[in-house]
Amino acid sequence: MSNNLRGILWALCATAASSIAAIMVKFAALDFHVLQILFFRQIIIFLSVVPAVTRTFPQNLKTAFPLIHAIRLTGAFIALSAGFWAVSTLPLTTATVLFFSRTFFVTLLAAWFLSEPFGSHRLGAIALGFLGVLIVVRPSLQGMADPNALVAIAGAIAAAVAAVTVRKLSQTETTATLLVYQAIVVGGLSGIAMFWYWVTPDLKQLALLLGIGVLATLAQWLAIKALRLGEAGIISSIGYTQLIYATLLGFLFFAEIPDQFTVLGAAVIVCASIYTIRREILAKSRSN
Repeated sequence: MSNNLRGILWALCATAASSIAAIMVKFAALDFHVLQILFFRQIIIFLSVVPAVTRTFPQNLKTAFPLIHAIRLTGAFIALSAGFWAVSTLPLTTATVLFFSRTFFVTLLAAWFLSEPFGSHRLGAIALGFLGVLIVVRPSLQGMADPNALVAIAGAIAAAVAAVTVRKLSQTETTATLLVYQAIVVGGLSGIAMFWYWVTPDLKQLALLLGIGVLATLAQWLAIKALRLGEAGIISSIGYTQLIYATLLGFLFFAEIPDQFTVLGAAVIVCASIYTIRREILAKSRSN
């Protein structure tokens, strides 16, 4: 079996774990505030990085770029909070589609923050992608779009901010440093909210909350494994299978059926995203 095929299999497992975690968030949000769900998620992620952190503590907490870390962590907190809110209030497929728009925001921000090339092909793909978002959101002339959909888009923008700053920080910071800062800061911010939003879970609810954290952590590690084995462009394309998982799980557990606008918008966003990924692969092959 080739490395690319092995990477694809790991990526499929990662998107499955992420989708199952999302449907569990939707169930948990019936009883808990999204910040409490996020708090439990971050506890599990923090525990998962403790072994790596303790090996090089406290050196792995030192950084020469505290401002960039602050921007990244703010983006990560908003992205996760908004993402959980969107999953809990929108059909799972719609929330997933809108969050995929982060690909286009990453391209825009990378051109400004990282001075990455930005030509007519990327501009066309971004315009097409935003058209797909408009199809899904369907803002009317009489009023704004669904506020929950706008929250999902805000989460996609924040996720793009986090992704671009990670690209910058990964040139000098270790993976352990990036993970521990996010686990502590995002967990701490959501923990502060527990003074107002805490609800004591019973055993079944506790298992659900901890299960979300375990699956989210597993999805991260599986995605890393996939990227180590396969080509980045191929693995990134596999991420769009999450739309299939989201559609099936949303229908199975909540009888959600995507309307024609969501399906059309999803097709436009996926096509534009895959085109962007393929253009990046072509550009890299030419430069090599």
